[in-house]
Amino acid sequence: QVQLEESGGGLMQAGGSLRLSCAASRRTFSTDVMGWFRQAPGKEREFVSAITWSGESDYTDSVKGRFAISRDNFKNTVTLQMNSLKPEDTAIYYCAAGRHLKRTAGAYEYWGQGTQVTVSS
Repeated sequence: QVQLEESGGGLMQAGGSLRLSCAASRRTFSTDVMGWFRQAPGKEREFVSAITWSGESDYTDSVKGRFAISRDNFKNTVTLQMNSLKPEDTAIYYCAAGRHLKRTAGAYEYWGQGTQVTVSS
């Protein structure tokens, strides 16, 4: 089993920045890929960004150029730096870990509890 613990999030005005971090309890093949999904009220959970052990990353189109994902393999952590925040970024953000760089939630084996991000206009 792998536990994922998120930190960061909170309330920010539009145009501001927030940083999310996620720490995995241990390193396994199931943490080869670590990433973030988000779920807004009344909407399905959607892919935001993910990064592989070797540093290959992917972003959903709506956050490209605004969000940056990075990881520290030694510490088993992944960080999502969110800049130029928009009200539509408001959601619960979930850290996820899996074996393959995919945009589908089903490809990820482990999930954090989620952290709220609220962006006011």
